[in-house]
Amino acid sequence: MDLTKASDFMATHARPLDRRRFELLTGEGDRAAMLAALNAYRNPDGGYGHGLEPDLRSRTSQPGPALHAFEVFEELAPVTAPEAVALCDWLDSVTLPDGGLPFALHVPDPAGCAPFWAGADPGTSSLQITAVVAATARRVAVHDSAVAGHPWLDRATRYCLDALRAKDTMHALEVEFAMWLADAVDDTEAVALLGEHIPDDGLLRVEGGLEDEMLRPLDFAPFPDRPARSLFEQDVVAAELRRLDGMQEDDGGWRVDFASYSPAAELEWRGYATVRAVSILTRNADG
Repeated sequence: MDLTKASDFMATHARPLDRRRFELLTGEGDRAAMLAALNAYRNPDGGYGHGLEPDLRSRTSQPGPALHAFEVFEELAPVTAPEAVALCDWLDSVTLPDGGLPFALHVPDPAGCAPFWAGADPGTSSLQITAVVAATARRVAVHDSAVAGHPWLDRATRYCLDALRAKDTMHALEVEFAMWLADAVDDTEAVALLGEHIPDDGLLRVEGGLEDEMLRPLDFAPFPDRPARSLFEQDVVAAELRRLDGMQEDDGGWRVDFASYSPAAELEWRGYATVRAVSILTRNADG
């Protein structure tokens, strides 16, 4: 990858939050500036909205944006922020009795929102969203004892681990995000169970997505030296890393391979995808 071109892309096109994340990732950033950029999306209730999740433009606090907030809290390490445990408090307040989060709460301002966000049932728990939020919170908990000890995180984790074991069939995104959580808590049995849903070539079609939308080995196991990585042969992982490296475009950025629901979201996803690609390639090179 060409980091100079990636930096130029971020400066030209990315939203301020992803620019701050990219700067910290490449050794030139400021944690206080990154936290300030995140807090532009924060609500007084401790949750996050305002388009932090690019396809969910609502001003309201929602479970989906909590994922992106926890990504930033993870990147703050070893620094902690009180906003992280406050987010756990908010998530606890909207968790359903079975321990799961709804895919989305009511969206009163659906302009620019993907229909799956705006039309979600706020009274039904979602393995997909609970798993991805809890998995990312688990990575924050490695360096933040307040998050690690928060009762919401244990409730959400238990809901997900029980739910994935009870399912005979799973949507591709449920497999991906449940894998992240099983990997984060070192549940090798759950990793193996989830691996049974992934074809031998590591390519799992996303039902309801674009015609050629697939999840790939690095979606399930992006980082080395983790239990999920054992599901894939080393040569498969090496080929996927070469593929990811080769997906950098002439302008220096990467793209996501799923549909966006507004022109703003499409561009914001590119900045997000560029941070993710550089993070994966850097950590695998180090690993």
